Amino acid sequence: MVVWLAMIGVWILDRLFKVLVQTHFIPGETLIVIPKVFHLTFVLNPGAAFGLMAGRTWIFVVTALIVVGGVIYGQFRIPRSEVLMRLSLGMIGGGALGNLYDRLVIGRVVDYLDFQIWPFVFNFADSMIVVGVGLLIFNLYQQEKAQAKSVSEK
Repeated sequence: MVVWLAMIGVWILDRLFKVLVQTHFIPGETLIVIPKVFHLTFVLNPGAAFGLMAGRTWIFVVTALIVVGGVIYGQFRIPRSEVLMRLSLGMIGGGALGNLYDRLVIGRVVDYLDFQIWPFVFNFADSMIVVGVGLLIFNLYQQEKAQAKSVSEK
């Protein structure tokens, strides 16, 4: 249930944020929130992260479908007690769905989070994928550490 709730919640929030940006901004428009730190900038990204591989939408659609399929598969394989693992999978799946929706419906991904210390604009879905992968790595590290400790105690 955690995977589904996280995945659907991330997708809904991502859609909400993107609809707000598309409704109130024109592409290329910037709103300075914190000068020289954080802006909202509406960008239609035809590629992957950082605009790489622009115009190869089919690769990203296939990749997103594989990721979502993997999340759904993992949802049935990971024990219910592994809440952090399940949450991270839901975040990754929701982020993948958010950007997949944009690619299929708009043909490009709506980006709007513009931190001035970073030269690229991204979105909530991207953030959830990165945070989800980070949580997944952290969880796997903790499990490995606990397993190594239990082996060394024997």
